Amino acid sequence: MAIRLDDYVAKLPEKDQQAIAKRTAELCAEEATLRQVREARDRSQEEVAKKLHINQAAVSKLERRTDMYLSTLRHYIEAMGGELEIVARFPDQAVRITQFEALDPERPPRE
Repeated sequence: MAIRLDDYVAKLPEKDQQAIAKRTAELCAEEATLRQVREARDRSQEEVAKKLHINQAAVSKLERRTDMYLSTLRHYIEAMGGELEIVARFPDQAVRITQFEALDPERPPRE
């Protein structure tokens, strides 16, 4: 008979359960949709729309897109007070890609 994961974890020592819960939270935090990011930052579509100088419907549409300009994504993230970084992950290292930081001519390049 198969054992449920919750039942298995419940039988582990408390220290192991806490480590599993912590790692689960870390993994969940590493991946999110734009809507989930906005909600986690406690922002409404209306608030983001106002900062982007667009209407709420446009924010809704943007959050459902699967393809967009990096500059659009950067502006969306900045509207919530964040900063966009592009990172390429390889088995032996992670590399921060910087060439896209110069996409906005009004924005000074980061050092």
